[in-house]
Amino acid sequence: MIKVIAKNFLKADKVDEFIVLAKKLVTDTRKNDIGCIKYQLLQDIKAPNMFTMIEEWQDNDALNKHMNSKHFKDSVVLFATIMEKPAEINIYKIVI
Repeated sequence: MIKVIAKNFLKADKVDEFIVLAKKLVTDTRKNDIGCIKYQLLQDIKAPNMFTMIEEWQDNDALNKHMNSKHFKDSVVLFATIMEKPAEINIYKIVI
């Protein structure tokens, strides 16, 4: 199993726009991407312009297919225009 933690830092005036775009990505991913176990969007309580995607994938192949999907690539392009700074993405494998 592969886990992804992706922190997204939005411009303060773009939070609502991001939520709309991210909901579409989450819906499309859950519906279309084989090997997706979990795909959630969380909003930080103390920093409401910081959002974290928590993802679980069956394997690295499933994650790579997701990252090459049209819905993911289209979302990344749109997200880039409303981000305060680049996302921080960490990809993990379970050790124990």
